[in-house]
Amino acid sequence: MKEKDIKFHGSSLDDLKSFPPGAMKAGGQQLRKVQRGLDPSDWKPMGTVGSGVMEIRIWWEGDTFRVFYVAKFSDAVHVLHCFQKTTQNTSQRDIKIGKARYKQIGG
Repeated sequence: MKEKDIKFHGSSLDDLKSFPPGAMKAGGQQLRKVQRGLDPSDWKPMGTVGSGVMEIRIWWEGDTFRVFYVAKFSDAVHVLHCFQKTTQNTSQRDIKIGKARYKQIGG
C-alpha cells in the first residue's frame, strides 16, 4: 500500500510545531503511522467534527494534546486541527475549527 501524503489545513501545522518538542515528535510519529494505513497508538473517533474524523491523543509531561485528522479520502491524510486540551471535554471552539476545516475539504 502506498503511503498517503499529509495535508495540513489552516494553522494546524504551525499549531503542531508549537507543541513541546516531545509532544510534537509524538504527534508526528502517530501521523506517520496513519500515513501507512495503521491506527495511532491512542485515538478515538470524533463524529461530532465529521464523518471519519479521528482524534490522536497525546499525553506529555502532565499535559494533553490532540490532533484531529481524517484519512478516509484517497488523496491524503488531512490534518484538521492540533491543540492543547485544558479541560476534560473538548471545547466547542476546537470542535468548530475542526468542523469548518472538514467542510473545506469536502467532508
